[in-house]
Amino acid sequence: MGFADFLYLCSQKGCMDNKQAALELGQKPVGRLLVQYALPAMVAMTASSLYNIIDRAMIGQVVGAEAIAGLGITFPLMNLSGAFGAAVGVGASTCISVKLGQRDYETAEHLLGNTVTLNLIVGFLFMAVCLVFLDPILLFFGASEVTLPYAREFMTVILLGNMITHMYFGMNAVLRAAGKPRHAMYATLFTVGMNIVLVVVFVWWLRWGIKGAALATVASQTMALVWQLWVFSDKKQMLHLKRGIYRLKADLVRNIISIGVSPFLMNATACVVVIFMNNQFLRYGGDMAVGAYSIANSIVMVLFLQVIGINQGMQPIAGYNYGAEKYDRMFRVLWLAIGAATTILLVGWVIAMLFPMQLARVFTNADTPQGEQLMHMAARGIRLNMLVFFVVASQAVITNFFQCIGKVKVSIFLSLSRQLILLIPLAYVLPLFLGLDGVWYSMAASDFGSFAMTLPLLFWYMKRLKENGK
Repeated sequence: MGFADFLYLCSQKGCMDNKQAALELGQKPVGRLLVQYALPAMVAMTASSLYNIIDRAMIGQVVGAEAIAGLGITFPLMNLSGAFGAAVGVGASTCISVKLGQRDYETAEHLLGNTVTLNLIVGFLFMAVCLVFLDPILLFFGASEVTLPYAREFMTVILLGNMITHMYFGMNAVLRAAGKPRHAMYATLFTVGMNIVLVVVFVWWLRWGIKGAALATVASQTMALVWQLWVFSDKKQMLHLKRGIYRLKADLVRNIISIGVSPFLMNATACVVVIFMNNQFLRYGGDMAVGAYSIANSIVMVLFLQVIGINQGMQPIAGYNYGAEKYDRMFRVLWLAIGAATTILLVGWVIAMLFPMQLARVFTNADTPQGEQLMHMAARGIRLNMLVFFVVASQAVITNFFQCIGKVKVSIFLSLSRQLILLIPLAYVLPLFLGLDGVWYSMAASDFGSFAMTLPLLFWYMKRLKENGK
């Protein structure tokens, strides 16, 4: 399609509505925009949290404590898959937001096509390599003879659907960047709702075990992806799938990867950290300690997903206004996002401190000796893990902010500081003196240390922007 055809298409009502939605990112009051974009993402993340709780609770209650420990072993591989997916999805959506802010709609459309191609290539390569070396990978991640069968059964199904997972998350990121946060929310809500139904059917009713939970995940994402592709196939939309946009362009791929390297490193670092932590928990507390870490991580993610939702709402607003050089609006949405995220984590922190045993009981059958042991270990772990968890809010939002505006080096440093630079050394040293509690304390210590690094970097950038205008 030539440029004249593109202009004609943009004259149609559907395209004009979408272009106006993009222009509103630089015109509407920032507070209203953040609510408009973040609320759907947060609703979707709340639904994802509900699914994660039901999924793990079903596995713990029906399959057993060993299955929960086995599921914990798969987190690093899931994070690594997410790292490659984020490199494409987040990188592309950020590039699209900036191009929309610059009103370069043709390039934004080619970015959409390159996102599809990259997701298919990366998803297939990751699946193939991991399936070939699955057992050695899981053993390296901290699996034992008891937990390896559960981890292998779960990840085999997940990896076979890896291309679908990459495409699903990538298309959702582009939907938000294209001014369709509600569509992204609908896709997530459908996926979560269908996932819950299928988990109940596969795990509780049909008794397919941990494999049933994995099948439910892949099946629900497949159905949501079909709908996403249908949305993007509508020719009335400003960004839509068509011929001529799928061939990879070196400059677009470079832009996607250069921005996507920050979330990639964040997820890849999380993978390295969970591998190390799983092995530390296995060393100092055995399989049940690994299971307790899995439960505590699940509680943390329920809360942190809300911060991710706020970040997703902030991303198109900050990216657009940075591209349009409206820096006052850009910083206003940053401070609003920090305030909202901190409030949410403070509420979660209070609940976790007051009711850790009740939270842990959701994930295990306390009527068995192993289940009771796991419940008590997880309850203590939740409290120790979340001692200063509320300070993570500002660190996560500011890290995402630098990613949104293309400040890759700063974003990478902040991504690495909390987990790699601080956590791994602390998790190695503290257990030498404190045993199993030292592994838990290392997470709170790294949270506070990274928070202390983040704010000075933000103020430095604000001063630099004021002086140099970039």
